[in-house]
Amino acid sequence: MAGHSKWANIKRQKARVDAVKGKVFAKLSREIIVASRHGVPDPTANFQLRTAIDKAKSAGVPNDNIDRAIAKGSGTLGSEAELEAIRYEGYGPGGVAILIEALTDNRNRTAADLRAAFSKRGGNLGETGCVGWMFDQKGVVSLYQPGEGKEPVADLDEEALLETLVNAGAETYELTDVDEDTPGAEVLTDPAQLEAVSDALSQAGYAITQAEMRWIANNSLEVTESEQAIALLRLMDALEDLDDVQSVTANFEMADELMELSWA
Repeated sequence: MAGHSKWANIKRQKARVDAVKGKVFAKLSREIIVASRHGVPDPTANFQLRTAIDKAKSAGVPNDNIDRAIAKGSGTLGSEAELEAIRYEGYGPGGVAILIEALTDNRNRTAADLRAAFSKRGGNLGETGCVGWMFDQKGVVSLYQPGEGKEPVADLDEEALLETLVNAGAETYELTDVDEDTPGAEVLTDPAQLEAVSDALSQAGYAITQAEMRWIANNSLEVTESEQAIALLRLMDALEDLDDVQSVTANFEMADELMELSWA
């Protein structure tokens, strides 16, 4: 899980930069459109929409953009091309497994863009199922424990958290840095339990920063060569920069110094 968390932290940092350019805004708006279209356009009664809105707000998406996306999804703001959720799979440099989730209105365009990104950076787009078996889909709740002034406490009460998780039916958790020096945790649960676990943690007084479905690698490859690390992270960056791509997950781990060197 170490590589998974490290990559998640990098993506959070990258999201702050991309948000300035509007890249994250567009991706999160698509999530809201799809959630509104496949459920009621009311976040109190649509967990998928509620989590999409929370994610958008945490990234700084303006309320007007959120409202417009909901209106597009519900059909009250003109017509919007139907967005299709598609999963793609492939290999990065050194045989690293990569799983991609996309929302697109043109699967031929998306596949061509992905194939070009892979081939230019030492990887290749594979057939459906080629690496999917290496990943499990989990519900992930990111949280921290507020203190008296609603600021995060220095040390998370692990015993109290574990008791809450057992009662909520969650599977496991790992301590992580939710944001910079903020102590927190990521809780993993069965996808069907995500809403129940998120609600239980919120009712227990934890501050939920994000609740989402995520692919978790069930095995990992250790990257030790700087050349491979640079090529791999450049590929990950190129894939995430594609307009139709919503998320990219890979099964690699690497040392901090390689991560910093690759992103320098």
